[in-house]
Amino acid sequence: MANASAVRPDGIGGLLAIEVRGPVLVVGLNRPAKRNALNDGLIAELDACFATLSADVRCVVLHGIGDHFSAGLDLSELSERDATEGLVHSQMWHRTFDRIQYCRVPVIAALRGAVIGGGLEMACAAHIRVAEPSAYFALPEGQRGIFVGGGGSVRLPRLIGVARMMDMMLTGRVYPAAEGSAYGFTQYLTGEGGALAKALELAEKVAANAPLTNFAVLQALPMIAEANPQTGLLMESLMATVAQSDKEAKARIRDFLDRKTAKVRPGA
Repeated sequence: MANASAVRPDGIGGLLAIEVRGPVLVVGLNRPAKRNALNDGLIAELDACFATLSADVRCVVLHGIGDHFSAGLDLSELSERDATEGLVHSQMWHRTFDRIQYCRVPVIAALRGAVIGGGLEMACAAHIRVAEPSAYFALPEGQRGIFVGGGGSVRLPRLIGVARMMDMMLTGRVYPAAEGSAYGFTQYLTGEGGALAKALELAEKVAANAPLTNFAVLQALPMIAEANPQTGLLMESLMATVAQSDKEAKARIRDFLDRKTAKVRPGA
């Protein structure tokens, strides 16, 4: 991977630490003293970051600066809101996390320490999640007298099921990294301190894919999976036709037929 640029603060108040590593944009939540709790300023900077990605970016790695990914909503901001303000606030989170889920490039989340509440909701919006043993997952909203407001009730059940999420919210159950990985919270589990390095390794591989294929996986695959089977099959046929007609796809197939690229092997 290309050498990283110097870490630079971005946005309103430097609540993100951003690095450019070749085609990979590394976005760090930068409130380590607050365990990267999500306040309005941080959400606004995330929204601006994902809304203005450079055309050179082919993959994003999202992580937390310090020992934690994110401890969720900064509760110090919650006490002053009335019902209308709460609705607007939740929709602001929805808009920002939608920018992550529907990003034009893949987003990989590197998880360590606290991945709880809104932090877990944010992680669910990423396309690939990598955890290290220190990571733990929880939804303490039930014990706080509140409800998820960042899209967690839509995204998390699709990963782990409704019953498991209900249990987390009702009882405050905390899942450690290994158990969470087995139940679908993450796709990769690394050694201690290895989540970011693994996420960067995956990002380099993902960034090397044909952009149109990545776009199809991100935008078409979820819709196909939830569609009526016959509708899904038609969508698949149309997407396959568009993808294979792309000039880059034709060049890559020629390279494979000319034995310029390696065949798929176990462990690749």
